[in-house]
Amino acid sequence: MYQIISDGSCDLPPELVKEKNIEVVPFYVSFDGQTFYKEIAEMPIREFYEKMVEHENVIFPKSSLPSIEDFRSSFEKYVKQGISVICICITTKFSGSYQSAMNARNILLETFPEAQITVIDSRINTVLQGLYVLEAAKLREQGVPYDQAVQRLLAIRDTGRIFFTVGNIDYLKHGGRIGRLSSLAASLLHIRPLITLKEGEIFPSGITRSRRKSLEAVMNLLDSHIKDLQNQGEKMQDYIVAVGYGYDISEAETFLAEAKERFRGVLDVDSIKLYQIGATISVHTGPYPLGFGFLKKA
Repeated sequence: MYQIISDGSCDLPPELVKEKNIEVVPFYVSFDGQTFYKEIAEMPIREFYEKMVEHENVIFPKSSLPSIEDFRSSFEKYVKQGISVICICITTKFSGSYQSAMNARNILLETFPEAQITVIDSRINTVLQGLYVLEAAKLREQGVPYDQAVQRLLAIRDTGRIFFTVGNIDYLKHGGRIGRLSSLAASLLHIRPLITLKEGEIFPSGITRSRRKSLEAVMNLLDSHIKDLQNQGEKMQDYIVAVGYGYDISEAETFLAEAKERFRGVLDVDSIKLYQIGATISVHTGPYPLGFGFLKKA
């Protein structure tokens, strides 16, 4: 058997992580740029969002990746027991977490040359990464051998998509995720951007002038992607979807209900779950990200 490990970008709730026997190596978060706290363990996500909302557009929090030592410590206890490891990391386009994990792996292999440690650049993040990690756990539950599980996970990672919007442009601008000219125009016009993540990178997918319209447009992005896949002969029962949200769970629950109504008969809507987006991503999106994660099953 093998152990599933993920960095903190997976945004899975602690109770689900425990239930599925997944280990999470957390990111760090700071509001002053000097004192960093482990996400969830030392900085509960609710407390994090409350600080953001109370000081919105005044305090911009920062995140920091897990260290080599964080990953080495996590891997070593399994390696010493002869347990193989699959570690899933946030896209390398967003963070150096994958490289930290690889360095930890290489250090351990010097002492334990027979150890099996596979580090995967998931090319995704947040709730979508969580779905990917859960697929790894399902493969383990089904008794899929280690090497086959790794190959199946690599085969599906580029099927992942995130379609989402944010409350305003300020955090994306502050984090350098969009160009200065476009961010200035967006701020002046109160534009809400639509964003797609695929193959490890984010792409602009349109703009709207209101929150309501931006959420409708996110639905349309998913609908369009589903139709493209169906035209290619793909079956939607082979895919999983989740809703990721930030601070406002009430808005997310309404969005989920509308999504279930719209996609009933197309997707297995009763399996769509809500997952809260963590600090690793929300330092760039602000407190009000909302959208879909979509992935082919392993």
